[in-house]
Amino acid sequence: MEFLDGTVIATALPDMADSFGVDAVDLNIGISAYLITLAVLIPASGWIADRFGARKVFASALAIFTLASVFCGLAVSVEWFVAMRILQGIGGALMVPVGRLAVLRTTPKHQLITAIATLTWPALVAPIIGPPLGGFITSFASWRWIFFINVPLGLIAIALALRIIPDIHETERRPFDMRGFLSTAIAMVSLVYAMESLGAQQPQGGLTAAMLLLGAGTLFYALRHFRRARWPMIRLDAMQVPTFRVTMYGGSLFRASISAVPFLLPLMFQVGFDMDAFHAGLLVLAVFVGNLTIKPATTPLIRWLGFKKLLLINGALNVLALLACAFLTPTTPVWVILLVLYLGGVFRSIQFTGVSTLAFADVPSAQMSYANTLFSTATQLAVGLGITLGAIGIRVGERVGDWLALEEVPGIGFRLAFVVIALICLVGMFDTLRLTKDAGSAVSNKKG
Repeated sequence: MEFLDGTVIATALPDMADSFGVDAVDLNIGISAYLITLAVLIPASGWIADRFGARKVFASALAIFTLASVFCGLAVSVEWFVAMRILQGIGGALMVPVGRLAVLRTTPKHQLITAIATLTWPALVAPIIGPPLGGFITSFASWRWIFFINVPLGLIAIALALRIIPDIHETERRPFDMRGFLSTAIAMVSLVYAMESLGAQQPQGGLTAAMLLLGAGTLFYALRHFRRARWPMIRLDAMQVPTFRVTMYGGSLFRASISAVPFLLPLMFQVGFDMDAFHAGLLVLAVFVGNLTIKPATTPLIRWLGFKKLLLINGALNVLALLACAFLTPTTPVWVILLVLYLGGVFRSIQFTGVSTLAFADVPSAQMSYANTLFSTATQLAVGLGITLGAIGIRVGERVGDWLALEEVPGIGFRLAFVVIALICLVGMFDTLRLTKDAGSAVSNKKG
């Protein structure tokens, strides 16, 4: 629900704008308000779950998200819609991190690969199927049903959460770290705003630079505070675990690169290759098929090769799949395009599951809440960074194309953007070389 909701409304914006009597671009604030709310509250999700219990918080988050969905569907003005998107963001910020924490705390290490593979599946497929699903619902029903459809799903999820999730919470009642929360909130809002501005068609240079400096400065202050405070909102002890540290650094670059793909592909097909939205959406679904079909094989692959070997081999294949997108043209046979996108989806899925599982493979149970909060926060930033890098890559590609006198080549800006994204993904792989051969062996059962 949460992952889909962040992507499904993109294709519905024109119809929603007509209902509200505004321009479609004016509704981007609804998307931004949702993402910023997630960015502000995700760092506090671990403390909230520890204080009130994962089951209670998760069920409450589902209820908030479902209720806000109803009011989003009933919205008659931009102001109403934005206010309800903020409320949705409050629920969404607690749903995914707290739900993941409940799974991590109750799953034995030897079953962690399967559990993480299941958890990561929605994060992989939502950006791919969200836009075409939103277009389908808008075309054949109404944009309001994009939100109303969450009601039965939410009610079922609440009932299952109350029945299945154990009532686990920390016995130690930590005070709320207001200083850490405020500094992290300012940092996240500033960085998300700056990344959105950098990805805009006409970024405001001075304001963007100021927000980047503010975000970086307050983030540095927050990290220093977390190291020194007696009761920090987030303990950084998990960063001493080598496998977790690798997934936070190099893994974040990988997550950023794959987050750019659902942004770049539809634009390249529609703007660069002059396809209509429907056919472009059908082609992009090949990535989803690749994600889906490889899932049953991911766990055996990790157990067979181990984390380090798998992430290096598959990471290289993922880079090649991104580079292959740079060689697609309007005259490329459809079956070749589908094959490239399908294989890209396969490698993307394996790498995402491997990185996400390795993150928690060696983290002690006592640090799991803090590690989960750090991971969720880094993931949220990586998604925003990926879209920004995609937009910047397009502009860089256009300028390089002009410089090389390739401006007549169809989609040259988008194709060169894939080269930029592939290089970023390649840089992220170097961190994997620091892993030991038996990294994550408690989960993979692969010794050296």
